[in-house]
Amino acid sequence: MATTDPAQTPAPPTEDAEAGHEHHHGYISDKSRYLARLKRIEGQARGLHRMVDEEKYCIDILTQISALKSALDGVAMGLLDDHMQHCVLDAARADEEEGSAKLKEASDAIARLVRS
Repeated sequence: MATTDPAQTPAPPTEDAEAGHEHHHGYISDKSRYLARLKRIEGQARGLHRMVDEEKYCIDILTQISALKSALDGVAMGLLDDHMQHCVLDAARADEEEGSAKLKEASDAIARLVRS
């Protein structure tokens, strides 16, 4: 039986694609920049793992955790800004109900970020 490579499996269509609209996410123009930032964050997480494995000083580990959280927050804020500037704004221009739904979605995402 042949297995499928998840990287080659197409993503499910977005609601807009299902409705016959071509939709690109707001971050797409900065995708390479986001991927580079996430790669650095991956390296930071591996560094934290190594620090614990090598039994480094607690405060040094906590300092690195703080840096990692800040880096993730930076990505989250960039994505949120892109979402508001593109997805929410485009939806609001297209349809008041759709705009309200996207705004609620963004508000819920902000609430999750604040709680974390």
